[in-house]
Amino acid sequence: MGKNHSDELYTPKEAFDLLNSYLPKGKLIFECAVGSGKLRDYIIQDGKNSVVCSDNFFNDFPNYDILVTNPPFSLKDRFLEEAYKRNKPFAMLLPITALEGIKRQEMYKKNGIQILFPKKRTDFNGKGSPWFYTAWFCWGLNLPETLNFI
Repeated sequence: MGKNHSDELYTPKEAFDLLNSYLPKGKLIFECAVGSGKLRDYIIQDGKNSVVCSDNFFNDFPNYDILVTNPPFSLKDRFLEEAYKRNKPFAMLLPITALEGIKRQEMYKKNGIQILFPKKRTDFNGKGSPWFYTAWFCWGLNLPETLNFI
């Protein structure tokens, strides 16, 4: 689905764990960019929620309560637009640079956004040297603050 190699960054467990404590129990989660299935597997292993998956977000419309995904970063604008259109709570793991850009800022201003900031950069490659910072961009999850520094 992604356009370039930087889109092949699969969600590590510690990134899911940060978000998981803010996910309500008993919900149907839609992982719409399932890729390797790591995020799906974490949701299943946790056991408090069910999950439905796809790698075709723009053409799949399953019944679900909350969208939780680590989308291809090169497609972040399309994913955010579609998530807001569907009008259901979402959490997307995105680079912090997703705060930049006129189009995204207009979406956030119109619809709102809450962010979960981890204490450190997410180690996607398992080498202990992550080269950029990511955060969970959330809408409709009723987080304690707009900016949540964990």
